[in-house]
Amino acid sequence: MAVQKLDGIMFSQMVLTGAHHLTNNAKKIDALNVFPVPDGDTGTNMNLSMTSGANEVKKNKSENISEVAQSFSKGLLMGARGNSGVILSQIFRGFARGMENKSSLTTKDLAVAFDSGVHTAYKAVMKPVEGTILTVAKDAAKKAVEIADYEVDVIIMMEKVLQEAKASLKRTPDLLPVLKEVGVVDSGGQGLVTVYEGFVSALKGEELPDEVVEMDDMINAEHHKSAQDFMDTSEIEFGYCTEFMVKFEEDKLKDNPFDENDFRNELSEHGDSLLVVSDDEIVKVHVHTEYPGNVLTIGQRHGSLINMKIENMRQQHTEIVGDKIKPQAPKEKADFGIVTVAMGSGLKALFESLGATVVIEGGQTMNPSTQDITEAINQANAKNVIVLPNNKNIVMAAEQAAELTEVNAAVVATKTIPQGISALLAFHPEEDLESNRENMLEASSHVKTGQITYAVRDTQIDGISIENGNFMGIAEGKIVTTHKERLEAVKQLFNELITEDDEILTILSGEDVSEEEVAELVSYIEENYEDVEIEVHNGNQPIYSYIFSVE
Repeated sequence: MAVQKLDGIMFSQMVLTGAHHLTNNAKKIDALNVFPVPDGDTGTNMNLSMTSGANEVKKNKSENISEVAQSFSKGLLMGARGNSGVILSQIFRGFARGMENKSSLTTKDLAVAFDSGVHTAYKAVMKPVEGTILTVAKDAAKKAVEIADYEVDVIIMMEKVLQEAKASLKRTPDLLPVLKEVGVVDSGGQGLVTVYEGFVSALKGEELPDEVVEMDDMINAEHHKSAQDFMDTSEIEFGYCTEFMVKFEEDKLKDNPFDENDFRNELSEHGDSLLVVSDDEIVKVHVHTEYPGNVLTIGQRHGSLINMKIENMRQQHTEIVGDKIKPQAPKEKADFGIVTVAMGSGLKALFESLGATVVIEGGQTMNPSTQDITEAINQANAKNVIVLPNNKNIVMAAEQAAELTEVNAAVVATKTIPQGISALLAFHPEEDLESNRENMLEASSHVKTGQITYAVRDTQIDGISIENGNFMGIAEGKIVTTHKERLEAVKQLFNELITEDDEILTILSGEDVSEEEVAELVSYIEENYEDVEIEVHNGNQPIYSYIFSVE
């Protein structure tokens, strides 16, 4: 049956089906990460972003496609996580703008919307790279424009758009050499193709079944009980509703066998409202906790994290019972506030000691959304707010948040924790916002970053053969060494990272590193790098056993 007009009801179903299909394939998309590090989160970020958009669409029952598209765009924009999520939100932001004031779309209208989406997304990226999600979106939109000249059936048009998107995805390794070297297609492009697959499925009436999660009813019951337990938001001890699933991995289970009772008991020490359900392949967790990163780390011992969702219950509680809470006089705004992002109790404490106003718990595997950062900017309660993302995959979401908030905010595009620390040390409250932004950015450029983590698969990159489970040394974002022994990997990394001109080495040890190992490392540095001053902090960060700052 031909569809010559696409209305809001049908588009809503396309969005919901696309979001569901992305949820089911998020883990596969995560696995396309180029680096074999345990932070391949493109699928997770796109899934969380798309789900946020779909949730807004569910609230809008309009038949007007322009109104539904605006709701979708708003949800995506506020829920965008990571570069992939931000770019996805920009694609559909432009898509919505391209159909303004239209109640339904012909194929020509749809082609205009696709083309508008591409132009908006390219403008949002400072240095667009071909062979990515941008290329897939551009090629698919170009095909839509071509088809619209002669095709009036929306279904046929979308089938051809999807066909071109898949072909473009296959070509991404030819445009981006690192993809060809590792033997994968672009993960963001795969995510967009997955969404388009859902669109076509909905148009053809081949809807994917709604996901049935066994724990949903129990979680709702826990939330209902919790809402009645607290009369005042300040009484909430564990502020974050944290849900996630762990897909078991054999290699990890050998070192950390899974026992549901032991797992539940350990998690119970980190919060309340705990629910754990497992089978032979996965375990699903719901818990209210103050430090989500800690419980995610416990889960990661047994496999890969999937389908993560973290919500601020204090904010939710205020919205639900806000009219019952006695109004308090607003606190006077400070001249400046600093918002930064870090994972690990030690790193959080370090940033706070250096003057950070709000530390968002996030980083690799858990990128905060645009809305998370917007809320943190407002929470800083300052006339001027500086945001330090400390991760290249959070910069775009931070910049998007700074544009959306009514607060005078600026982003210093720090891409690592050491850059964030260096930038924060350069902050001067007597300077204006723009001067501080420039000075802090300049300061962040003078620090080098080294990291030690482990490989999650066998691969070869930049001429280095890497085995699953071995440690890797990363200097300035590039894998430079690998070794089965962690300290040996550190020593090899130092050979690449530290020069005779360097004076200060700061060690940020991770949650899996003992004090004895740190002491052994310090002794090695003192013997081999006599002129280098050493600072040591327990960052307690997950994923990276060590983060090094060299100046």
